[in-house]
Amino acid sequence: MKFKITLRTIKGLNYDLPTGKSFSEIVNAYDTFKKAGFTVDFVSPKGGSVPLSYINTSDSLSKKYLYDQDLMFALKYTHKPKDINAKNYKAVHYVGGGGAMFGVPENYEIQKISMTIYEKYNGIISSVCHGTAGIVNLKTTDGDYLYKGKIVNGYPDSFERKEAEYFKYFPFLIQKRIEDRGGVFKFSPRNVSHVEVDGNLITGQNYLSSKDVALKIIEILNSRRNNPAH
Repeated sequence: MKFKITLRTIKGLNYDLPTGKSFSEIVNAYDTFKKAGFTVDFVSPKGGSVPLSYINTSDSLSKKYLYDQDLMFALKYTHKPKDINAKNYKAVHYVGGGGAMFGVPENYEIQKISMTIYEKYNGIISSVCHGTAGIVNLKTTDGDYLYKGKIVNGYPDSFERKEAEYFKYFPFLIQKRIEDRGGVFKFSPRNVSHVEVDGNLITGQNYLSSKDVALKIIEILNSRRNNPAH
């Protein structure tokens, strides 16, 4: 199963590139949150259906959720930013896939939701893999980038296939953008889980890190529930 979105270059030409949100990253996090008793809502820049990628039906969890009516309905009818009341949420999680590079990072409404949850309600901002693109433009009320002086993880620039067609249309490089703006980017070799926790910022390297990022979010939120003073 493949989904496509159309990307417009600065020359005004149209190219169809297979891209979307990583289904494996979605289900690994979603399953972990649901089992822990958390409610998960999905939001996208325009609401409605989001394109999906990396659907591996040989993976039992992915296959299970591919036929889960609740999840697939939620992904078909994602919320618009205007539908979201920040005070109702404890965490924001940006998932990856090539589609994470387009639309979300520059969306002011989503930025405002995330930073309101983070600053006003002591919420967590998290990301995994290319989802870290979603945090590159987040700024605090002081005008600093959210991750300035913090350790950040995500998909490293050196892992990108620079000869591939998709790479020509990436609007920026995640690691370079983070480092240029004062973040400390750390990563591990390929195909291992790597999660960085720096205060209320939690970031993971790849789809293998999705569950571990979710578990770390749950751990922190549960500790606050058991000790409201923190």
